[in-house]
Amino acid sequence: MTIEVLKSKLHCVTVTEANLHYMGSITIDEDLMDAANMIAGEKVQVLDNDNGERFETYIIKGERGSGCICLNGAAARKVLVGDTVIIISYATMDFEEAKTFKPSIVFPKEGNKL
Repeated sequence: MTIEVLKSKLHCVTVTEANLHYMGSITIDEDLMDAANMIAGEKVQVLDNDNGERFETYIIKGERGSGCICLNGAAARKVLVGDTVIIISYATMDFEEAKTFKPSIVFPKEGNKL
């Protein structure tokens, strides 16, 4: 049996940009991606603590050290710059492996810095 479990989480980052006129996705500072064990193209769930929105998209690498969290395309309508969001990815794995798996959870500081 396989199950889906939490793989990575960026907890309470601040939206720095919302770009409606883009094909879609979320741009994340590459330092944050590395810390959370996330990669470009990975499917993520975005949870907005300020308005309750929950949606899925995929990651685009942002400039390293920039603190960038930018929602692009249609997702830009679901957030406001300054909103606090949680970004989560999941992995499918064997039930027994999942029992001991440790997700990467990152708690960035102000300005989305590590």
